Amino acid sequence: MSDFYLNIAVDTPLHRIFDYLPIKNSARSDYQIGQRVFVSFGRLKKIGVILNISSSTELSRKQLKPISQLIDRQPLISLDDLKLYKWAANYYHHPIGEVLAQAFPKQLRAGLTPTIELTTRYALSKHGLTLDENSLKRSPRQLGLWHQLKNADAPVDRDFFSTLDWNWRSPLKSMIEKGWVTASQEHNTATHSPTTPLFDPNPAQQTAIDSIAKALEGFQVFLLDGVTGSGKTEVYLRLIQHVISAGKQVLILLPEITLTPQLAQRFRQRLTAQMVISHSGLNDTQRAQAWLRLKEGLANILLGTRSAVFTPMRTPGLIIMDEEHDISFKQQEGFRYSARDIAVMRARDYSIPIVLGTATPSLESLYNVQQGRFKQLVLPERTAGASHPDIRLLDCRNQTLDNHLSQSLLKAIGKTLERNEQVILFVNRRGFAPVLMCHSCGWVAQCRRCDSRLVIHKNANLLRCHHCGVEHAIPNTCPSCQQAELFPLGLGTERVEETLSSHFPDTPVSRIDRDSTRQKNAMQSVIDKVHEGGAQILVGTQMLAKGHHFPNVTLVGIVDIDAGLFSCDFRASERMAQLITQVAGRAGREEKLGRVLIQTHHPEHPLLNTLITHGYTRFAKEALDERQQAQLPPYHYQALLRVNAINEQAVLNFLNDAKELISTIQAPLIQILGPVPAPMLKRAGRFRYQLLIESAQRKPRHQFLQQLLPKLEKLKSSRKVRWSIDVDPIDLF
Repeated sequence: MSDFYLNIAVDTPLHRIFDYLPIKNSARSDYQIGQRVFVSFGRLKKIGVILNISSSTELSRKQLKPISQLIDRQPLISLDDLKLYKWAANYYHHPIGEVLAQAFPKQLRAGLTPTIELTTRYALSKHGLTLDENSLKRSPRQLGLWHQLKNADAPVDRDFFSTLDWNWRSPLKSMIEKGWVTASQEHNTATHSPTTPLFDPNPAQQTAIDSIAKALEGFQVFLLDGVTGSGKTEVYLRLIQHVISAGKQVLILLPEITLTPQLAQRFRQRLTAQMVISHSGLNDTQRAQAWLRLKEGLANILLGTRSAVFTPMRTPGLIIMDEEHDISFKQQEGFRYSARDIAVMRARDYSIPIVLGTATPSLESLYNVQQGRFKQLVLPERTAGASHPDIRLLDCRNQTLDNHLSQSLLKAIGKTLERNEQVILFVNRRGFAPVLMCHSCGWVAQCRRCDSRLVIHKNANLLRCHHCGVEHAIPNTCPSCQQAELFPLGLGTERVEETLSSHFPDTPVSRIDRDSTRQKNAMQSVIDKVHEGGAQILVGTQMLAKGHHFPNVTLVGIVDIDAGLFSCDFRASERMAQLITQVAGRAGREEKLGRVLIQTHHPEHPLLNTLITHGYTRFAKEALDERQQAQLPPYHYQALLRVNAINEQAVLNFLNDAKELISTIQAPLIQILGPVPAPMLKRAGRFRYQLLIESAQRKPRHQFLQQLLPKLEKLKSSRKVRWSIDVDPIDLF
């Protein structure tokens, strides 16, 4: 009979850990904290992680089951990693089992134990090196491979042959069978020589590099505040080289999958390092391999999106988060964590620095600079002699517009194309138009499952809901009055693309949005096309605003800014200012002067005028002052109780019970607002309500949630709804 018990975190929405017995006849030494196990959980078999091994339990032995299987002989995660995951579960008030599940790639979540794949490398054997070239003349492809391998200064992998436009696999196989080529398997390591940078850092870049390099032996948060085109990536590259030269690893986090290939290419050119990549566009095996390689120290660099923040590092040296302000770093479903905050805590636990890079710092990060928690490093000027773009407002009032494009903007586009330069037009809505309306009776195409209208996607001949994803064919006649007088209303990227093609028929127009870049490598092919040069027009959504470097773009037009100037969300002005600044930063990034034209029906709007006259820094200072006066984040702390169900009354019953519970909790420092309907009451067929919890301090909010959430779980009315708590919400939708 065993004298110990296993405390296990199981992937379940329950806020607790579970006690299990060890496998019969196993020893205590077989078990360690951080190992995965299979357990019986009700009628299901689930994955769990050992959090503790204890000598007592509150349950009787009859109530306990033994674990079904011990998966790992050694812990999959370290005590340091577990410390971070426990902190995240505690701070975000989320079940530890689900937090651990989020931290693992899918294959590890499923209980698999994939081995780290080896790379096959090819080289000429001793016999192959002494071959007479004339003996291969009858086999021209083998001769071609022989020349390539002879000229290589080290064994090569399959990528080495990727430039060949003929089938090299069959002749290579023949050469291996003849003993002319050896094929060896080994862990992947970098084999190329890095390129030398074309220029030295400017004084501001060098100051940033030196400041961070001096702090590499301890924890510190640096806010790298650099205007668009100021060379933040160059700062990253030199710091990464410094860190990997010392035998340590770097974790780099990006907000978007679309930014990963171009940054990866630049890193590969400049660094002799083994780099792995992790994002949702890769298959399960690729993501598991990246996770394991970084954990085992076989990779120097991990380049990844939000969830990569949980990947363990064997020899941690530095964490970099690019575009730290981006809302993509906040998980909006399930475990609602902020990757930025997790990354800062991870750096603290590892005692390493973290660099938060951006041209438009979030107000939270600027507040932390004010409080002395972050150190701000400023890159005020563009590199390579580039100047800041000239930004102007185009007053559209009483102007004739062609599908929302003013004559002034069309004229500016024409002049730019005549100079063989490139244009970006930013439209903050994909699709052809946001509304399909009947001219005869006024019918509007509505989504039946959401409180939203269906968006016209003309190229696909579809009406699509951008909230729940439902699709319908575009009708030929009005479903209400049967008249064939349907017309599009409003603006989308497809419509702007079509209008521009009619005005400039001889100029290539490329569209970049989630619809046009769904296929693999679609985004990269557009980027490659732009870099080929020549007069071109790019039409796109926010995907165009982040991190892209297009040297020949000299004009940026922002078409539909007015919709973002008026919103019920207090964060809307911050996001709009960031978006305008980021989009404007795509213009004039090298020696050619850039222009930015912003169409608006509100040229006197204070946000637009502050941005254009004084820049983002002044806007952010004024916005922080407003937040402080209004007692809003980052000066106050929020948590949002979100509730939804197919039956609206079920939601209201649960919230009424929740309000009664709250009244029994002594919490004088907590303010409760609501419950109220969400701004979009119905989404995907479910009614959505919310209740806002506010406090001037973090600790009272935390203590209040600790008391409230276990009681909410026990409510009978909770069984008929889905509810979640969102700590530090970034939107109220």
